[in-house]
Amino acid sequence: MQSDSLTCETLALKDAPVANEIRQSPPIFYPGGEFCNGTNCYYRPGYWVEGNIYTVDVNRGLRHRIENQCMTDKGYQQVELEICNPSVAKAAGNAQTIRMPQLSEKSCAVRHENGSFLIVDPR
Repeated sequence: MQSDSLTCETLALKDAPVANEIRQSPPIFYPGGEFCNGTNCYYRPGYWVEGNIYTVDVNRGLRHRIENQCMTDKGYQQVELEICNPSVAKAAGNAQTIRMPQLSEKSCAVRHENGSFLIVDPR
């Protein structure tokens, strides 16, 4: 799966390369006001605050869709599993899932520190 995922990520990056655009959010105007202390009144003028400048990769969404389609074309299907409780994870050890097992309602996932994972069915 990791090999197929890397292949799909590379394809998506080629077909929808990073295309950063610099953008700025709109400025904000803070109006002034009149403040009175009983004998004198003071007027504080309003002021503008510049908008934040940020970067957006406009191809990010397209690249993600290309990756997902590529993985689907290779026969993968995205599923969401609960994280295994610590006792199940400890009993499972450091093994990795090589071939996706039959899933059930009790299936859960253990993610290892090296990025690999193990799918467990604790029945």
